[in-house]
Amino acid sequence: MKLLLLGKGGQVGWELQRSLAPLGELVALDFDSAELHADFSRPEQLADTVRQVRPDVIVNAAAHTAVDKAESEPDVARKLNATSPGVVAEAAQQIGALMVHYSTDYVFDGSGSAPWREDDATGPLSVYGRTKLEGEQLVAAHCARHLILRTSWVYAARGGNFAKTMLRLAKERERLTVIDDQFGAPTGAELLADVTAHAIRDTLRDPAKVGLYHVVAGGETTWHGYARFVLEQAEAAGVALKASPAAVDPVPTSAFPTPAVRPHNSRLDTSKFQSTFGLRLPPWQEGVARMLRETL
Repeated sequence: MKLLLLGKGGQVGWELQRSLAPLGELVALDFDSAELHADFSRPEQLADTVRQVRPDVIVNAAAHTAVDKAESEPDVARKLNATSPGVVAEAAQQIGALMVHYSTDYVFDGSGSAPWREDDATGPLSVYGRTKLEGEQLVAAHCARHLILRTSWVYAARGGNFAKTMLRLAKERERLTVIDDQFGAPTGAELLADVTAHAIRDTLRDPAKVGLYHVVAGGETTWHGYARFVLEQAEAAGVALKASPAAVDPVPTSAFPTPAVRPHNSRLDTSKFQSTFGLRLPPWQEGVARMLRETL
């Protein structure tokens, strides 16, 4: 089996290089790859790359994820998040490939407190959310064999992340203020990559499993609760902090105005994914604690 990974340099793409390798021959590309074109700002070249590689599976981890920046460059965001995935999906359909594509809780309006289900009405509040929703729709319309995985609050040990920022600030300041009215589940790129590989193998065996799924770690928290957990883990590991977990003050979203509107409710119901693929999505604390052990 041959797999084509697009966006290998991102947080999820980096982990996918590891998780997909045992499934078969892996061709992993990024926007700056030399021999084969995988630059999502140039969609006209993507179909040629798919035809040259002729993979059995295409995994798209490329996206415009700068949520606030998308507000000032909607055309760029649309090209990366919608137009180009649509082109890849068309090419995948032509060669009979399975396409995996990642989306986001930002396709919803963030209202209420119940976890969002796959069939709930969408209502994105931002350019990022609207372009990701359009990307989902184009992939589903153009490629019958697709897995669209919506996720949220993604982090990785590699590169910058919220936990590392909180640790840095807690070493510099005696008090921190963190938003406490946005709810979600911090989800590791490593977890996403591992369950993606499992879902691909299962779907190739049982084509009826294609479709749209929600995939996040178990449980829920706020950014405030997330920050406190990180500092508690750091203290337990003997890290010297100026700001203790008790010195993290909760504030509303309005305290930190941003160009893009953030959803208050980023909870996603993962029961469909877990039952379909026979997997348990572990509590978010497990992944964050493990990531901290690697980075502290």
